[in-house]
Parts: sequence; structure tokens; C-alpha cells
Amino acid sequence: MEFLPPSRLLAAAAMLAIAASSLPAVAAPSSVAPVQYQGLRWRYIGPLRGGRTKAIAGIVSQPNTFYIGAVNGGVWRTDDAGRTWHSLFDKEPTQSIGALAIAASDPNVIYVGSGEGEQRPDLSVGNGIYKSTDGGKTWTHLGLRDGQQINRIVVDPKNSDRLFVAVEGHPFGPNSQRGIYRSLDGGKTFTRVLYRNVNTGGNDVAIDPANPQIVYATLWATRSAPWEAGPYDIAGSGFYKSSDGGTTWTKLTNGFPPRIGRAEIGVSPSNPNVVYAAADAPTGCAIYRSNDAGAHFTMTSTDWRLCDRAGDLLTITVDPKHPMTSWVTSTSLYRSTDGGKTYIPIKGAPGGDDYQDLWINPNDPAIMAFSSDQGAGISVNGGKTWSSWYNQPTAQMYHVNADNRFPYWVCGGQQDSGSACVVSRGAWGQINERDWHPAGAEEYGYVVPDPLHPGVFFGGKVERFSERTGQTQEVSPNPMRTKPYHVVRTEPIAFDHFDKHVMYFGANQLWETSDQGHTWHTISPNLYRKTYAIPSVFSAFEKSDPEKGHHHGVVYALAPSYTKAGTIWAGTDDGLMWITHDGGKHWSNITPPQLTPWSKVSQIDASRFDNDTAYIAINRLRLDDLHPWVFKTHDGGKTWTRITTGLPANEPVNAVRADPKVPGLLYAATEDSVDVSFDDGAHWQSLQENLPHSSMRDIVVHGNDLVVATHGRGFWIMDDVEPLRELARTPSWNSPHLFTPSLAYRVRRNTNTDTPLPSEEAHGQNPPDGAILYYTLPSAASRVELTIRDARGNVVRRYSSSDKAPAPIQFDKPSYWEKPFVALSNARGMHRFAWDLREASPPSVNVDLTMEANPHGTPRVPQGPLVVPGRYTVQLSVDGRSQSQPLSVVMDPRIHMSAADLQAQYDMAHQTTLLMASTYAALQKAKVAKNTKRAALFGRLNGRLTEVLDLIDGADRPVTDATRRAFCTLRTQALGAQGAMASRTPLCP
Repeated sequence: MEFLPPSRLLAAAAMLAIAASSLPAVAAPSSVAPVQYQGLRWRYIGPLRGGRTKAIAGIVSQPNTFYIGAVNGGVWRTDDAGRTWHSLFDKEPTQSIGALAIAASDPNVIYVGSGEGEQRPDLSVGNGIYKSTDGGKTWTHLGLRDGQQINRIVVDPKNSDRLFVAVEGHPFGPNSQRGIYRSLDGGKTFTRVLYRNVNTGGNDVAIDPANPQIVYATLWATRSAPWEAGPYDIAGSGFYKSSDGGTTWTKLTNGFPPRIGRAEIGVSPSNPNVVYAAADAPTGCAIYRSNDAGAHFTMTSTDWRLCDRAGDLLTITVDPKHPMTSWVTSTSLYRSTDGGKTYIPIKGAPGGDDYQDLWINPNDPAIMAFSSDQGAGISVNGGKTWSSWYNQPTAQMYHVNADNRFPYWVCGGQQDSGSACVVSRGAWGQINERDWHPAGAEEYGYVVPDPLHPGVFFGGKVERFSERTGQTQEVSPNPMRTKPYHVVRTEPIAFDHFDKHVMYFGANQLWETSDQGHTWHTISPNLYRKTYAIPSVFSAFEKSDPEKGHHHGVVYALAPSYTKAGTIWAGTDDGLMWITHDGGKHWSNITPPQLTPWSKVSQIDASRFDNDTAYIAINRLRLDDLHPWVFKTHDGGKTWTRITTGLPANEPVNAVRADPKVPGLLYAATEDSVDVSFDDGAHWQSLQENLPHSSMRDIVVHGNDLVVATHGRGFWIMDDVEPLRELARTPSWNSPHLFTPSLAYRVRRNTNTDTPLPSEEAHGQNPPDGAILYYTLPSAASRVELTIRDARGNVVRRYSSSDKAPAPIQFDKPSYWEKPFVALSNARGMHRFAWDLREASPPSVNVDLTMEANPHGTPRVPQGPLVVPGRYTVQLSVDGRSQSQPLSVVMDPRIHMSAADLQAQYDMAHQTTLLMASTYAALQKAKVAKNTKRAALFGRLNGRLTEVLDLIDGADRPVTDATRRAFCTLRTQALGAQGAMASRTPLCP
């Protein structure tokens, strides 16, 4: 983490601009061995609020155990009815989940279908079906890889090897792997048993619980468009039944309109003759019920509330004990007790929670669980109360920006929930519910900090939010959205880098304001394509589009220049690139020739070093193209070079960013990964490390940190990418290497003086405390040491690979609170180690865990004193060979304390630890001599010194007179007990 005050940031920007012309050309190797940066780590920061979750199921015989599948957040498990959730899918190559099923005959058998299975503008696709036979501990990929979207899986209640899968197929193109599939061997092989054509996919499937040979299924002929609209339906959808285990099928039409669209199934477990259908149709959405196992259906309800979101929310679940009681998911959760005639809302909120599915325990209908756009909830009392979704780290973020405060705040829009700003470091040793807040912006878009007004943010299309007042004001250039003004789900907002009063907003035209949105004016013509041919992937659905394909694009990406005032790069979602060099008076079309219509320019990054270099990420998912598309230009857009070698072949790229300090060091955010290039994009390699494979929607470099917005796992930070910058200059070392440490801030680990938060509370991670030190070993070593010295060469702290964990202590609290001991690694590769900016802990008779506690992060006290800000030296010694690097320690910028007071505080704390060491040694000597009186004396003195050390070193404030007197008194007593006279010192005159 790097922080500079605004004045220094401005100065640094000016120096970069002046030095740009003299920067050396990029000269880096094509790749760096991943082992050279394996010590880098990502940490989750929040927000602590669930995201869209589609799949949910419980274990019948374990009423507190449930599994959920978030649409881009992976698979999670709870065994305490939703109090805590644990991730099970982080190591798998996708986090996009649309279906989940647990075998009733063996709850250790779990099937998961990837691809969220919804027709939405922000969807992500998957790569087939997975299976676990050990309750989710390990997973095996089974097949159906090209299905992309799996909507439903059902398992024979008596045979865990027999299952049916509804494969919706490609959301943006024709696909031959659509339909309903059956497996009789636990997923080793699949046979398609119901299929219509390449445009009609499997939507739902259900098994009669009393007779597993009876199976119901629905097909849906739908497609999402390259532009932001839809979904579009054509003829071909239908409701089907099989009575021979799925071998042959009969289309059910009696009681349905001639043509239906998306349809969902509900079979009564207590009376399987009662079958419900929730179906959309050109004539309108409705609930239907059959009392004769599907032979005849009767429309029971056309309640508009149920049908408000029939295209993506409407599902129906039947009470296991009462066939006339059914539940419907919509913007609220509804229940009917009269056979589907009338429904009342049971769970919901203004604005719409948007429920996706409901699971009810067949043995006890009071136990149920829902999945929704907000996450998942569990009820054990029939829906009277539900567990929280503010404990699921599955938020879908669209973009990421960060301000320049310390600690800095990370902000973006969150799908389905609004927006969030999360602090990068929490004051209580972790990032908890107190450390984030909404930012007033609508759910889809950017949240951008005002560079001149800390705590003010602009987001959405456009809203202004003030932390000071907590109020949000609509400041859109066209708040009523009147024509010809045109926007889509997410629109770019950016501040000018030269005149920071100026803010830009992209719509069909580019808008500019210099007074925080009070007044606006356009600085471009319409920048979308005027004419184009309908992409072939949509041709079968063209007639169902009321606009007949005549849709206009918008400015989707913006990049004001860092090096020359007036230069702005702009890209559209229909595949055009533009540039202006005079603040918008004149625009030039600089579109790469490879960009066909509706090749979305997802993100642009302008160079920090010259005015003619930019990088663009092109996302062609809506053209049914999963290939990565990234381009660079070094001549202002006259020519473009595609730079995708090494990027995953089936992952569209959402953002590419250039490192602001090292030319040619690039970062890419794709649909499933983060990647890095050390040679200006000529070659790419994974930077995933411990980051789950969610959709990476945006990425920024903030100081020395890399921050990513995932569309299913919230915000993550990679602290301190200086090693990557160093590797970009020197790719490898034949001998052990100590990377140059970044600036280290003296920040208190945890400032909470009250009862710590329970270990069950969901939280994000703080950065490592103190100085982050990286070193790499070309081969395993026998002994590794790190030594920290102050400016005078005195040893402040020393660590070794041979260090042993301290002896265990029987504390009066659970052991999970204690921070685990970590020794220096002597294994091959790159390693990270954190020095907490303290001296070694002094010996004490009162060793305990500090009350400023965090689960698995609480150090033993007393600790050594915090060192003063200044220059230090870090020395790495490997099997007798040594090298050193400088380290700067600076004060927490929020603290105002003079250097003299800091030094006096440290001197007093340091002297206290010396007295603690001498009294502790005297205590041990007295024990050996069996002198109980003398042992008691030194034990008491050591204990009192432990207390006064906490008073001296406990806060970044000058030591009070009372504490100083207490120290001086104990100093006199301790020295006197050892036969020495306490001389006068500046601390004790």
C-alpha cells in the first residue's frame, strides 16, 4: 500500500509528464517464471453483502446444512442454518453457477451445473457440470462443457447415479449442445433425451418423487442480443412429460396458450398428480395447475406481481405436505394456500429482493431456504424469520475506483444491491460491517471519487453522494431520460487529470461538467455506429425484435489523457474507437479494422508516459465469441496491434491496465482470471494466485496495490506489486534476491478496546501489519535469515528459518484467537514475510492474548515497542551469503505527533523491555536458588513493568506525566532490587 498526500501526488504527476519523453523503450523478457512471484497474495475486502444466488439445496437428514451456488461466486456450504458460510469451489476454473443438486440417497453426492442460466446483460457463462462425492471437499468435471448455461439438475431420489440436466446453451448464439440430458452412471456419460434445435435450450426438469420414471421438462427458445435488450423469444418453447424415465417425451398442451416462453415446474411430493406450471407467454404470464399429472392444466392466477419478472425470476415450489400450498419467487417471495389462485407476499422489500428459487425440507416444511439476487436466506419457522445475507462474500461488482485518502476507499456499483465503498484497511484488525457503506449510486455502474473533495463520489448515470451528509442527489445531464439521450446498464464516469474540476460522463454523446453536475454540456456528436448489418448469431431472432436490429450504441469506455490536456479516448459498445485532442471540439475515428459491429469496447487505459499510447479491452461475449481481444497503439490509434498471446483462449477480457510506474507492465481482467504481461502485451501469464475464478470486471493500479472488482466475489486487493515491477526490469536471479521493500506505514493493528467481534462475524482481510518483505530463492536453502537494522546499524529484529514456535500456553480463551507462528521459508521460490515494525517481545510473567483480538490474528502480549519512523536496512542472509535493501518507515498520516514525542515514547518503551528482561532473568535465577521471597519480588516487578509497557506504547500519543512517573518509579525499584542505582536520565530527571 502506498499513500502520498495530494500535493505530492500532483508533483509526482508533473514529474512523470516532464520525464515521459526520456523514458527508455520497453525491454523486458517474454515471460517471468511464476515461481518468481508466487508469494504475492490477494485478499478479500468486501462488501459484506451477498450477491445474486440462483442455486440452493439442503440435506434432508441434516436440517441445518445447506448448499448454495452464486451466479458468479461459486459453491458455499453452511452447517449452522446460515449463520456462517464456507466456500467449497475456489480452486475450480469457474465460479459461475446455475444449478445444484444433492442426492437424497447419498448426501455426499453433489452435482453442480456451471453458467448461471439466465438471460441477462451482465451474465457469465460456465464450462459444464461438476460432481463431488465427499460433500464438496473435492470436485470432478464431468462434461457438457460447451453447454455454457446449465439451468437445473435433478437426481433420482433413490439412485444417486441417475440424473437429468437442463442445458440452456449459449446465451448469445446457436448451440448444438442444448436440451435435456440424462446420465445413468453418475455423470460419466450423458445422453441427450429431449432436443428441438440449436436455438431452443433446456430450462427446467423435475422428477416425480413417487415414481422416478415420470419426468417433466421445459424447453425455452430464447436468445440475448448483442445490444442491451431482451431476452428475445421465438416459437419452440414447450412443456414436456416422459413416463418411461426420459426415453420418450410427450408435449403437454392442454390448458396452455398456443405458444409459451420460459416455464417452470412444481410437482407436489405428497400428491404427484398435482403439478404446477409457472409460464410466460406472448399473451401474458400465468400460474397453471394440473390435478391429473399434466394431462390437463387450468390457469389459476395472472397476478401481475408474480409475472413482473417472468423472464428470469418466476419459479414455483410445492409444499411437501400440502399439495394446495405453493410458493412463487418473483421480486418478492409469495405463498398460496388455495391451489395457486391467490398469493400473498411473505418475504421481500421495497426495491425488490428478486427471489430466484426456494427449497423446502420434505420432512419438515418449516425448514426452507431461498436464493435471491441478494444472496441466500434460511428459515426454520416456516418463513416467519430468515437468516441474513450480510455474511456472504458474493457481491457482483461492475467497476472499481479508489480515492487518495489513507486508508484508501475502494468503490463500485453492486448488481442488485446499489453500490458500495469499502475501506482498504479496517481499524479493528479486519474489515467488518462498520468498514463499508453505500455510495448512493445505482447498482450497475461506476463509483468515482471526486479528486478535489474527499468523501464525495459520483456514480451511476449520474448521482452525487457525500459521506459527510450521507445524502445522494441526482445530477444526471438528463434525469428524465428523454430522447435522443440514450444510456445502457453501465456508463463511464471519469475526471480530467489536468483540470480536476472537470468530470466526463458517457452516453450516446460525451458530456462534461465542471461544477459537480449542476450544469452539463455535450462535447461530442453521437459516437455510435450509424448503420450496420445484424450479427449472424442473432439472425434467427431478428423478427422478434420490435426495433428490427436498429439499436444505437453508447460511449462505454473513457480515458482522459494523463500526459496532455484535451486528449480523450472513447470507445462504444457497438465497436467504435474515437479520440479528441482538443477537449471534444473535433473527434477522429480510430477504430481497429478487426472490430465488427457490437464488439464492445469494455475498457480503455491511457498511458502515463506518452500521449499516443493506449490499451483497449474488447469483449465479444455478446457475439458468442469467448476469445480474448486486447489491442494496443503507440501512434495515437493510427495502427493497432492485437496482444493476446498467453491469455486464456476462452475468456473474454473486461479490462486492461498499464502499470503507472513501469512501461510495458500490463494487467488484464478476464471473465475468469487476472493476468500479467511483462513485455507490453506480447506475452501474458496468470496472476491468479489465490484469487477465485470469478468474472473479473475491472482492475486498477492504486499506488503500489492492484485492486480488482469481481462480479461475484466482491473487491480484492493484491498488496504491493513492487516485486512485479522489479521483475519487469530483471526477470530472474541466479542467486537469492531480496526485493526492495515498499514504504511501510506505522499503523496500529487493532484499535478496538471493547469486546472483540465474535469469530462467526463475516469479515474481510486487512493487509499484513508493518513492512511487507519479499525474497526469492532459486533453490532450497539450509538457513535463511532476515535482519532489520536501524540507521545506526543496531539490530532491531532478526528472523530465521530455524526459529521455533513459542511454547504453547493454556489460555483462558479458545486457541483459535491466537495468530499462528510463521517461520521464514527456505523453500525454492518467492516468499512474503511481514515485519510488524516492533522489536522482539520482552520476557514476561504475564503472557496473554491482547484484548484487541481477531480470530487467528491475535498476537501474544506483551509485544516489543513499535519503532520510530525513519530509515532502516533489511538484510537477507541465505546460507552465509547476504544482501541488503533500504526500508523507509513512515507514520500513519492520520496521526499528528512530533518526532521528539515519538522518540521519547520509543525510548521509554525500549528501556522498559530491557528492565523486563533483567527482572525476568533475576526471577529465573531466584527460582533456581529457591529464594521464594526474591522470586516473588522480581515476579511482581516484571508484571508491573508489563503493565506500564502497555501504557507507554498503547497509543500514538505523547506519554502522559502520570505514566512517565510510574515508569521512573518502577525503574528505580527494578534497578535497586538488582543492586544498581537509578541514575538521572532525560526520561527520569
